[in-house]
Amino acid sequence: MPLPTADKRANFRKLHEGGCFMIPNPVDIGTAKALQHLAFKAIASTSAGFAWTIGKADNRVTVDDVCDHLAAISSAVDIPVNADFEGGFAVEPEGVAKNVARAVKTGLAGLSIEDSTGDKTKPLFDRNLAIARIKAARQAIDADNSGVLLTGRCEAFLWGQTDLNLVIDRLKAYSDVGADCLYAPGIKTREEIAAVVKAVHPKPVNLLIGASGLSVKEAADLGVRRISVGGSLARSAWGGFMRAAKEMAEKGTFTELTGGYSGGELNKMFG
Repeated sequence: MPLPTADKRANFRKLHEGGCFMIPNPVDIGTAKALQHLAFKAIASTSAGFAWTIGKADNRVTVDDVCDHLAAISSAVDIPVNADFEGGFAVEPEGVAKNVARAVKTGLAGLSIEDSTGDKTKPLFDRNLAIARIKAARQAIDADNSGVLLTGRCEAFLWGQTDLNLVIDRLKAYSDVGADCLYAPGIKTREEIAAVVKAVHPKPVNLLIGASGLSVKEAADLGVRRISVGGSLARSAWGGFMRAAKEMAEKGTFTELTGGYSGGELNKMFG
């Protein structure tokens, strides 16, 4: 019998109470089940990794695409699923709230809302609007006492705005209006990570390890509570696929196929 959604949400919140854990990022039902098989305690969707599976670029999927994807993954595993819900698929707080309320119904255990606009000339939403968007997401989550965990993301470093004071100011503001976990993808140095952890304490911090290059132990020693890898697993899978396919297309040889995972092991895992 599948684990009830309420239990998965409670388990996810408990994971944030102490220690440091990983939420690797699957791209579909199969990879989600594989990560559960490997005994990870929780997983997280990846906007880029999912988009590539349906032949779209990152940030080009629709809220319909994402909600269907989240529902499929959440129902396929008994571990909590955290959603990369991008910017909430809306600009105004009312739109964010409407879409978050819809996402909550997919069975996810947590979701994140980011503050990037997608516009290179003005990459971040104005501070007040960004805060209002997080507050709206919080209110949508709480409307039915769902218990979904909200992560507030400041995307400044990913857009070349490497002002740590700006990042910390926003993360603290997101915490003040209800974000349960804080996340600044792109911070890399031990000093940056430690500063963010200290600034938002006692709220937990998610770290993107693909950017920092730290080990789990090193991140834990800095006070990081949660680690994700974004689209890194997806890029790794695509790397193997494209190397093999290019060799076939360009050379007519098949040596890259020797690196594939055992079909027997995959069948055994999926039983």
